[in-house]
Amino acid sequence: MLHLIFTSPLDTAILDRMAQGDAAVFMESAVLAVLKNGQCADTLIKQQEQSRFYVLSEDMDVRGIQKDEIIPGLEVINHSGLVQLTVEHSPIQSWC
Repeated sequence: MLHLIFTSPLDTAILDRMAQGDAAVFMESAVLAVLKNGQCADTLIKQQEQSRFYVLSEDMDVRGIQKDEIIPGLEVINHSGLVQLTVEHSPIQSWC
């Protein structure tokens, strides 16, 4: 399953609903949730063992976030990468 996460602050209940092998893309204001010093950083780091996390580069740029400011191990993707993930994963769940 692909989870599209749009909101910040991040509700950890969203992460609890992710199964092993799921992927999540942090978009819009949710990119703030993946900052190294963010409230959910420890949870996201631990969950990387079972899930893949991606961050939309355009939304990072709009908010002035640099790659070295986000949690290590998260992959920064552009809109083309997002489209590819939607092709690879089914179903898709949006969290607004």
